[in-house]
Amino acid sequence: MTRLDAVVVGAGPNGLAAAVTLARAGLRVQVLEAHARPGGGVSSAALTLPGFVHDVGSAIHPLAIASPAFRRWPLHAFGLDWIHPAAPVAHALSPSHTVTLERSLDATVDALGSDGFAYRRLMAPLLQDWEGLLHDILRPLIRVPSHPLTLARFGLRGLPSADLTGHALFRTPEARALWAGLAAHTALPLSTPGTAAATLVLGVLAHAVGWPFPRGGAQAIPDALCAYLHFLGGEVLTGVTVHKPADLPEARVVLVDSSPQVLLNLLGDRAPAPYREALGRYRYGAGVQKFDYALEGPVPWADPRMNRAGTLHLGGPEQEVRTSEAGLHSGVSARPYVLASQHTRFDPSRAPAGGHTFWAYAHVPHGSSADISGVVEAQIERFAPGFGQRVRARHVTTAPALEAFSPVFRGGDVNGGAGTLWGLLARPTLGLTPYRTPLRGWYLCSSSTPPGGGVHGMAGHHAALTALRDEFGIHEVP
Repeated sequence: MTRLDAVVVGAGPNGLAAAVTLARAGLRVQVLEAHARPGGGVSSAALTLPGFVHDVGSAIHPLAIASPAFRRWPLHAFGLDWIHPAAPVAHALSPSHTVTLERSLDATVDALGSDGFAYRRLMAPLLQDWEGLLHDILRPLIRVPSHPLTLARFGLRGLPSADLTGHALFRTPEARALWAGLAAHTALPLSTPGTAAATLVLGVLAHAVGWPFPRGGAQAIPDALCAYLHFLGGEVLTGVTVHKPADLPEARVVLVDSSPQVLLNLLGDRAPAPYREALGRYRYGAGVQKFDYALEGPVPWADPRMNRAGTLHLGGPEQEVRTSEAGLHSGVSARPYVLASQHTRFDPSRAPAGGHTFWAYAHVPHGSSADISGVVEAQIERFAPGFGQRVRARHVTTAPALEAFSPVFRGGDVNGGAGTLWGLLARPTLGLTPYRTPLRGWYLCSSSTPPGGGVHGMAGHHAALTALRDEFGIHEVP
């Protein structure tokens, strides 16, 4: 076999994005994946009953459709077809009281009533250059910005906590609950500095590109990336487990799409002690417990407005969301914030005729194995009376089970590390080029590097660009 230019460990979205970036530069690339199918946390499987397609990890993909890398690549030509629900998000304040985040900024402003003007003032300036904003934040933050004015506007609004920003801007229960529901995606207490930034990004994406999902299941994303990589001359080998350097084929560079601990195991004593110690101190965030349901009919929402959205925030009023996310160090609230998706209302191909799927998760303490099915299903039933009677089968994935599925999800943390301000700056260590390791030719390209969690491929893309500059003298990729 001719020596490879690059080998990528892990066929998650970041690993595949790294491989595509390298192959577009003309390199010979091989991706090694332990599972039988590529994708990692962006994959699909019949978790409950035959014919029901469930997303193993992520379910809704605003960052994927907005990703600067993915938008450049012809993934639509390789089978990726996006479905846009009528509304990106619906937040349930009570069984009969729902507020929706609409794709249209004007429609959302109207829905927020007296807080609509404040919402427009918050979002409109960022929407004017949303692509420039994503270019600057979906990469290491210690950089000279390409769009300084947009980034400055974003920073002024995003550096405070979601609590502080929300309370300063909004007065109505609807606006405050909607804002809190977006902020809770961070899996941090809403009082944490910087949580307003992620909240803003999710709102901007809803208006700029929507919160869509792939037709047929999340598996369509890695499948399209693999097909494009194959078109470029690269290859993906599945069922290949890498425990030590000897398990790797000879290659000029190695990129690891996995956790810092996996990288440490591969580098061993070849890495300097300070680097090993720094990675050993890397902090992860709260875990999640995930629920997949096969239903004999659609979810019977008490408020029909919930039927319009692909993503549901079952959180109640703002205070309930804050309480749920503030206490995760000790346990789970009696009324937890539940993030849910109802794909089959918009994509019937995911279930047999008449059947439906339902995807949900709630945050739990890091590494918790406690079964919280009771409180989660009580929260669903609160807003959808009769839900339990429609359940044909369910599949529960605890935080330890998520980590067992992929070491990227350490302790059930689906974001690859805590999303605090320090956690975003020092990811996994503080430096201008955090993808580069002390061992020449070795790079980390997972969600534990900038820009962090989410399905966007940008960590892999930037790590690959670093490797191209370092080892091959290639500074531009077509």
